[in-house]
Amino acid sequence: MHIEKFNPSIVDKKWQKFWEDNKIFHSSSSKNQPKYYCLEMFPYPSGKIHMGHVRNYTLGDVIANYKRLKGFNVLHPMGWDSFGMPAENAAIQKKLHPKEWTLNNIETMKCQLKLLGFSIDWEREISTCDENYYKHQQKFFLDLLKKGLVYKKESQVNWDPVDNTVLANEQVIDGKGWRSGAPVVQKKLSQWFFKITAFAEELNSSINTLNEWPDKVKLMQKNWIGKSVGCELYFKLKDINKKINIFTTRPDTIFGATFLALAVDHPLSKKYINNKDYLNFKENCYKTGNTDEAIAKTEKIGFKTNFKAEHPFIKNKTLPIFFSNFVLMEYGSGAIFGCPAHDQRDLDFALKYKLDVIPVIAPSDQNISKFYIKDEAYTGDGIIINSDFLNGLNVSDGKEKIIKEIEKKKFGTAKTSYRLRDWGISRQRYWGCPIPVMYNEKNEVIPVPENELPVKLPSDINFDQPGNPLDAHPTWKKAKCSKTGKSLIRETDTLDTFVDSSWYFLRFCSSNSNKKGFLTDDIKYWMPVDQYIGGVEHAILHLLYSRFFARAITKNTDFEIKEPFKGLFTQGMVCHKTFKNKENEWVFPEDVIEKDGQFYEKKTMNQIQVGSSESMSKSKKNVIDPQTVIDLYGADAVRWFVLSDSPPDRDIQWSEEGISGSYKFIQKIWSVSEMINKIEEKNKFNNLETLQCKKLINILIKDITYNIEKFHFNVAIAKFYEFINFMSKLLHENKAEKDIFKDIFKNFLILIYPFTPHVASECWEKNFKSNQIHTSKWPDFDSEIIKDRTINIVIQINGKKKSLINMKPNQKEELIFSNCLKIDKIKKLISEKKIIKKIYVKNKLVNIVVK
Repeated sequence: MHIEKFNPSIVDKKWQKFWEDNKIFHSSSSKNQPKYYCLEMFPYPSGKIHMGHVRNYTLGDVIANYKRLKGFNVLHPMGWDSFGMPAENAAIQKKLHPKEWTLNNIETMKCQLKLLGFSIDWEREISTCDENYYKHQQKFFLDLLKKGLVYKKESQVNWDPVDNTVLANEQVIDGKGWRSGAPVVQKKLSQWFFKITAFAEELNSSINTLNEWPDKVKLMQKNWIGKSVGCELYFKLKDINKKINIFTTRPDTIFGATFLALAVDHPLSKKYINNKDYLNFKENCYKTGNTDEAIAKTEKIGFKTNFKAEHPFIKNKTLPIFFSNFVLMEYGSGAIFGCPAHDQRDLDFALKYKLDVIPVIAPSDQNISKFYIKDEAYTGDGIIINSDFLNGLNVSDGKEKIIKEIEKKKFGTAKTSYRLRDWGISRQRYWGCPIPVMYNEKNEVIPVPENELPVKLPSDINFDQPGNPLDAHPTWKKAKCSKTGKSLIRETDTLDTFVDSSWYFLRFCSSNSNKKGFLTDDIKYWMPVDQYIGGVEHAILHLLYSRFFARAITKNTDFEIKEPFKGLFTQGMVCHKTFKNKENEWVFPEDVIEKDGQFYEKKTMNQIQVGSSESMSKSKKNVIDPQTVIDLYGADAVRWFVLSDSPPDRDIQWSEEGISGSYKFIQKIWSVSEMINKIEEKNKFNNLETLQCKKLINILIKDITYNIEKFHFNVAIAKFYEFINFMSKLLHENKAEKDIFKDIFKNFLILIYPFTPHVASECWEKNFKSNQIHTSKWPDFDSEIIKDRTINIVIQINGKKKSLINMKPNQKEELIFSNCLKIDKIKKLISEKKIIKKIYVKNKLVNIVVK
């Protein structure tokens, strides 16, 4: 039987045009249907889509298509996170305006995404650099200013000397800028902040309600918020009327305290503003960086002051006071008491400066008299020692007792603290959302009137000078007060781009509204996002900021949002081997050929060094261009491949064999479709085959439904392979009855449509004379038909397959062996032989070892 090959280059375009022309994927404005909001994290328009984008958006598209077939009104939008430093860098390098570069990239990436047939509602498309987007963001800023959730203060900041901008702590990776890779330095600047700490307890406790989030992400959020229960202690300074407040979670170790360490910006540092040694020390500390990672890797150093603190519980004992590089003003009160015996950092410091080390907790299974600390702090649980009235207590009871004593003697008070700091949102760059405030001659903040929004960026910008281009603009920052006519100066900092992405999911609900960022009726219907999909690298910054911002901007409104994302799924990376030439330079995969198990550079035929498989990245050139692969194999094959080999939350390895296999599977679906069309009417199933087919399609419906709901897409794909192979076998054996097979194939096409919509639509039209597969109802399975499900178990003799036995699953081993031995073929093969061993692999095979 001759069958024409499936031609994706023609079919893909045909259906993509049909879907777009007929607005198939536009969400309904009616709010009568049950809703489903499916959203993938929107991309930065860097130039071209990459395989990570393909995987992310394919995962979401399967869910969106599936939910439409289940009868939901689906919102599946797309937008662009289009402000940011890369556009400025490109403007400098390529002599292009950031806006031109960005809009060109958006156009390119949008065309590429459309090539994959994603069921996106493009009418709701947004871009954060569009004034129709950021004018609402500026209004939110002013609203938060009125609510007291925005303020400005001078602050020690992480300064990226290459990008010439401030970085949030979360944007500093191993002491370096997350984009530039340059070592970050400390600098004091006047900055705008969002008061995220006002929601610290709510953000922390609400994590427990996020039942559809990965546990690892919830843990990362909790750790970043860093709730700590302890107490604040007051240490009096000897000989002067001052005290130092210290928050601690380990008041039970107070009797082991041998020094105090302060941040270099602690108020006590004002006593040393003319001390050159101290100022040099302070300068060195600023080079360390103020992130946990940077501090952990830096040698702990101190500057000893002339001050001493009185120990609150030990009469006549004083503690030396140091300024140190491992204490930060942003955490707690910028001061700690050091207990070297039970904190490794404190111990390293104490040994360096020859300070006392006093153990106050000993392991409960050790002889206390022989317990001592040498060069490793003891951080475990145990029994309190050397601590007066706490002796003999365990750590938990010791904490409770010492806090009561501290409050009784008024040495301090019980307190809950958070690691979370307020969010610094000022960035010293051009390509960002302008902050809508101005300053008068007294440097007082004057909010821009709402009727003057948006504050637009100037188009005539000069990048030739270092620093913030808005600062150097000759006219833009000069403004006049609309009420008094007096001269004002605009704020030249722009907003951190994480602000842009902290509310875009709300904008999608009302993307056509010009008066408001979102309409209450719309967010009441669409929010929360039912399924949010993106990389785990956004587990702290983006997700935490979005949770805060959604709360902050809807606070005291008709509809307060607590959690914007009901379900969260974090997908794995797409990986590829890395290649280097003899000059130790990275080489693109398409420039490499394989011959006799060796790899060579195409141009030179020099041997290539093959490295490990890593996440695809432009820097290591181990990337595959999605458009090239789509042109070769078609959209459905690419979609199928990125869903197939690995669970979606794990990394997937790119391989030519894998994408080629996916293409062959798409061809097989088409082949089965064509063969069904050519079945002769006289073909009839026997009753057993009819029952088996009906049973298998019902099992498939049940399995695919379950595995889509559980995000087990790779398992679903394995089930499709099994089923299409079964159908193909019956067709080739000429055992297919047309009406029954068409009915079964109809359900199969609906099931596979969310995964491979182009070939499913084409087969549907060919077999059922309709272009409306997208309006079909997701099939239900008949539990009665699949109740008596049976399986084939392979029978081996001495490891070689000899027969099959059909039985219900999970039967007792003895019963299976007994039935095997009743089969005539097996009886003959083992007659007059001795059975030495019986091996059973549950529900799969029986191996009878004989001699």
